[in-house]
Amino acid sequence: MEQAKLPSGSDKKWLSVLGVGAEGLTGLSEVARFLLDQAEVIVGGQRHLGMLPNSDLRPKLAWDSPITITLDQIAARRGELVCVLASGDPLFYGIGGPLLERFALDEMTIIPAVSALALACSRLGWAWADVEVVSLCGRPLELLHTLLYPGAKIMALSATGETPRQVAQALTTRGYGDSTLYILENLGHSQEKVLKTPAGAWAEQEIANLNIIGIHCQRTPEAAELGGVPHSRLAGLSDLAYSHDGQLTKQEVRAMTLAALAPLPGQLLWDVGAGCGSIGIEWLRTHPRCQAIAIERHPQRQQLIAENAVNLGVPNLKIVPGVAPEILVDLPQPDAIFIGGGVHISGMLETAWQALKPGGRLVVNAVTVASEQLIFHWQQQVGGTLRRIAIQRAEPLGTYLAWRSLAPVTQWQVLKY
Repeated sequence: MEQAKLPSGSDKKWLSVLGVGAEGLTGLSEVARFLLDQAEVIVGGQRHLGMLPNSDLRPKLAWDSPITITLDQIAARRGELVCVLASGDPLFYGIGGPLLERFALDEMTIIPAVSALALACSRLGWAWADVEVVSLCGRPLELLHTLLYPGAKIMALSATGETPRQVAQALTTRGYGDSTLYILENLGHSQEKVLKTPAGAWAEQEIANLNIIGIHCQRTPEAAELGGVPHSRLAGLSDLAYSHDGQLTKQEVRAMTLAALAPLPGQLLWDVGAGCGSIGIEWLRTHPRCQAIAIERHPQRQQLIAENAVNLGVPNLKIVPGVAPEILVDLPQPDAIFIGGGVHISGMLETAWQALKPGGRLVVNAVTVASEQLIFHWQQQVGGTLRRIAIQRAEPLGTYLAWRSLAPVTQWQVLKY
């Protein structure tokens, strides 16, 4: 039998990462099988390690919690031939990401199997490019909330066989009980099965732990009463979308503030004096890889921030209780900072400006004369753009409508060179 041809440069590679489908090790390619056979140490979950024959006496490492424990053990084996067994495509919400954060690519050989997403889309006839994807493996179920709108097609990676029931309940609660759920079990295996059911008609049943959920979203007629009004991912959600105690950046000002902050995927925002969290929440809603920290000293407002973040689908918003600027010193360096209150506090602007990354943006909204004077002074020192935001809304006055003005806002935005 001709020896398998390894990838170019494999003489430097000691760490192999092999995707395994539902059919198990028999589905490995010739090259993947060769790498597994040559390995001196094998790493994987209990399910993957259980695929090896009892006669295989090579050292084995099962994933521990936290995952860094096992990553440290792998690093200690550098120089030995280590093989990691993973599910499907290791780079699709899999172990490939953490491994690449720890080890250089030129040390690794990655051979994926067909991902669960590709198999699920093929079974349902859904074009991959038209599908929203979310992993619920070790992640909050509320991540679904951002993705819900009529007609949406969502693929959700399940944590366990309980996840489909939880998804059905969450959809029904939010007014999407008419959505069709497709529970795809054991894809690629001889025991593969597809279950179809309306979310609102979920019946208790046993679901395999290895499953992925297809969701075709449809709102029920009473969805609005259940909070199922779809929210745009653009900035400027209705003020009614938030629970607050009056400390809320109003819709029109919020939209202009997010435009000034100009979020990009993967960037980190500090929302200083977060109030009910609206700026950080809408920053996160622009892209799933965005990050935000809400800094707020009032316990009641911290609770409002948490509730709003969950309700609007960004439970990953980090809430830091404390008083700025002192609390800012030990936070991760931000790409953007928003200060909506407390700009007059001694050291606030100095601390924020020093912390901001080169190329980062600082946006300040001022409503008092003292705060205006301060940002006028800073604008003269470091530059940036000033603008005055004055909004009027038509509101009832007796049996008529009259224009009522919101408090004007002076906004300063500056890019740190």
